[in-house]
Order: sequence, then C-alpha cells, then structure tokens
Amino acid sequence: MARILDKQAVQPRSRFNQSKSFIIPRSPKRVTLAKIRLKIPVNSQPNRVELVATVGVQGITGIAQILFRIFRDGKEIFNTKVGIESAASEQNYAVTFQSIDKNLSAGNHVYTVTAENQTANTRADVVGPISFSGLAIQTR
Repeated sequence: MARILDKQAVQPRSRFNQSKSFIIPRSPKRVTLAKIRLKIPVNSQPNRVELVATVGVQGITGIAQILFRIFRDGKEIFNTKVGIESAASEQNYAVTFQSIDKNLSAGNHVYTVTAENQTANTRADVVGPISFSGLAIQTR
C-alpha cells in the first residue's frame, strides 16, 4: 500500500502565447522554467517522487536540440533532449516528460525544471503553457 506524503504543482503559464515568449538560451546557459518544493517526513522510506513537466515550445530557426533537465536540490537527476523544427515544418510543440526520484531523505527538497538549446545557429522559444508537478509517495 502507498501513502501520499506531499503533492505540489505550479503552472507559470496556462496557455500558448507568442506575445509572452522568451528565447531558450544556448548551452551552457539555461533558463529555469518552474520550481516546486516537496516535504519528505521522517520515517517515510521507502519512497518515491513522481515528477511531470509540460513545456510549450516554438521553433524559430533551424532544428534546435533542446535539453530539458530536472534538478533536485541543485543536483541533476534527469534529462531529455527534443528536436524542435522551425519554418516550413512543424513549429509548435507541447513537450511532456516525467521522471521518478527514489528513496529521498527526510526534509524539504526543491525540484527545478530548466531548458537549454544545444545547437548553434538555431532558435527555439518557450511560448507556453508551462506546468510542473510532483507527487511524493511512501511505498511499502
């Protein structure tokens, strides 16, 4: 049987909106998209945290390779890469990814989602929506 320890969710942007878009910077720079804080109580192991993020992205020039990362307390725990095409092809994407973090120590843990463009001479923008959620569960 599983027991919910904590749940947090943020939605910094609820819809696609080109007028509020921003450029995904070229690596090694990156942009923070969302943060959540989950509390793991004492004596709650084994446990896991299920994380889900969705980011709306638009290709502007070339085929950008966007690296999305999830950090726990400043340490990278997950990453995935997505190719974002631009003009004369698909341009708008809602990228969704999930990760599982296991056996956390008691205390508060901050999870952060970031994005960076790994391809020179390309451009991709975040156009929304952006959402990020985490569910901490004690497993038995």
